[in-house]
Amino acid sequence: MKSNVIVSLADANYFDLLNELVDSIKSFKESSDCAICILDAGLSKEQIKILEEKVDEIKSAEWDIKVPESKVKGKEWLKSQVSRAFLPKYFPNYEKYLWIDCDAWVQDWSSIELYFKACSNGKLGITQTIGPGYRIMSKVKWIFGKLALIKSQNFKHAISSKIDIEKARKLAFAPHINIGVFSLEKKSSCWESWQKNLKKTLSAGNIFGSEGLAINMCVYIDDVETEFLPLNCNWIASNLLPKFDSEKNFFVEPYLPNYKIGIMHLAAGIWDDKKDMRIDKSVKVNIKTLDNKNIFKSLRYSI
Repeated sequence: MKSNVIVSLADANYFDLLNELVDSIKSFKESSDCAICILDAGLSKEQIKILEEKVDEIKSAEWDIKVPESKVKGKEWLKSQVSRAFLPKYFPNYEKYLWIDCDAWVQDWSSIELYFKACSNGKLGITQTIGPGYRIMSKVKWIFGKLALIKSQNFKHAISSKIDIEKARKLAFAPHINIGVFSLEKKSSCWESWQKNLKKTLSAGNIFGSEGLAINMCVYIDDVETEFLPLNCNWIASNLLPKFDSEKNFFVEPYLPNYKIGIMHLAAGIWDDKKDMRIDKSVKVNIKTLDNKNIFKSLRYSI
């Protein structure tokens, strides 16, 4: 029985991305020792049939925490905002869980190994959205002299979710954590902490982003023991485009020493002429190569 599992979720609109993620995982021989499980949030019968040939288990995602129907009607994909905090419930036969959003794909297996190592002894394995060249998430508007209005993603979400002001302030300048890729052991106490915080954030805030706020609360308020992994383990391309190593044929970080990107994440989309690369694979963007040339290239997975 396999003890490690990689889990993702998609609806019919994001099937192609999910299928590419699965193919990218299975392109590594090491994947034979790791299960792949899928949460179905509105896949078609034909799409499920394709996936059944490639993955170990497929389960229908549920609303594990009750939310107002008016907020989620016709938006089954929003189940990802709730169900990923309950992975051991859906797939109980594994010891370590690695979640990867369906708009990400694996380029280097060493990142997978790091995530499974990071979550040992009950720790949370995850990355922060802060690093050399990354887009700054907080915004400052200078009003007069030394007086400024500061906007923080964590603080904004905390206030809209009616989180206690002292806790919201504690979150305000904590480096934002991206929940799109994370690892946890089955026995980790983080699951309970996350579910508790998620019930709170869902009760008053918006559905989208609620689980991200909840996991930030786990780390910065509940002091869940966390192993922060390097950016190349969850490279968010909308924050900073990678470079391309034409000689070795893979994407790398744009700054020296140009580490190979392990997991490419297209969170928030990569846009060109109002077209999102996640939906339209023909979309290409200008990427610099290591030998200082410009090429137009997709960031989607391709064989």
